[in-house]
Amino acid sequence: MQAQILVVEDDPTLLDTLTYNLEKQHYAVVAATDGWQAVALAQKHRPDLIILDWMLPGLDGLEVCRFIRQKSSVPILMLTARTAELDKVLGLEIGADDYITKPFSMRELLARVKAHLRRSRLAGGQPAASPSPEAGDLPKAPPPLVFDGLVIDPARREVRRGGQVVRLKPKEFELLLFLARHRGMVLSREIILKRVWGWEFSGGSRTVDVHIRWLREKIEDDPAHPQRIVTVRGAGYRFEG
Repeated sequence: MQAQILVVEDDPTLLDTLTYNLEKQHYAVVAATDGWQAVALAQKHRPDLIILDWMLPGLDGLEVCRFIRQKSSVPILMLTARTAELDKVLGLEIGADDYITKPFSMRELLARVKAHLRRSRLAGGQPAASPSPEAGDLPKAPPPLVFDGLVIDPARREVRRGGQVVRLKPKEFELLLFLARHRGMVLSREIILKRVWGWEFSGGSRTVDVHIRWLREKIEDDPAHPQRIVTVRGAGYRFEG
C-alpha cells in the first residue's frame, strides 16, 4: 500500500523539491505551508509520516509537533537550519522522532523516511489524528495583540488600524508580529533576520531596514517620525505599541 507523507514547509522551492523526490519514490504527498494548515491536514489525511519544518508562519514546527504528538505516534522528521545541540534536544523532547539540518542530502532524507516508515509498519503505526476531530481538538488560537488603535490578529493573519484592515505582505506581517510579541525589547537586525527570515537566509540586514520602512508607512501616523517602531541607534529596533 502506498505510504502517505505530509510535508510541512513554507519555502516553495524546497517544498517542490521534496514533493518531487518523494513522489519519485512512489509516496503520496500532501503539502502544507504553515502550522495551522499542517494540523488540519494531519487530522484529515492521517499520514504515515510527517516531514516538519521548524520555522513556520502561524504555529511553528514545535507547536505543531507538540499538538500531533498528543494524539498519535506517527513518525515526525523535523527539518531545520538550527544546529545547536540544545535546539536538537528540544525538538526531540517535544516528540520528534528524528532531526535533519539544512542543507541536507536528499539521499539521506529519503533513507531516513524509508527507515522510519519501516519501523512504523513493524510497530503497527498509529494515524496522525482522528479523521473527524471534535470541536475543541484544534489548538487554541492565539488572542489578538491590541495596542492603541492597532490590532494584530495572529490566527487570522490580519492587522487592523483604526478599525480598517491594513494590507501587509506575508513577511511584513511576520515581522510586525515578532516585534509586537517582544514589545519594549531592543531587537538587533541579526536576531530579526534569524527569527523572521530563518537561519538559512543569506540576505543582509538591509532587508530588515526596508521592511521596517514599509511597515512604518502602513501603521505609523507620521512614518518620518515613528512612534510605534522606533530605531535604537547602533542596536536595532524596539516596538512601543
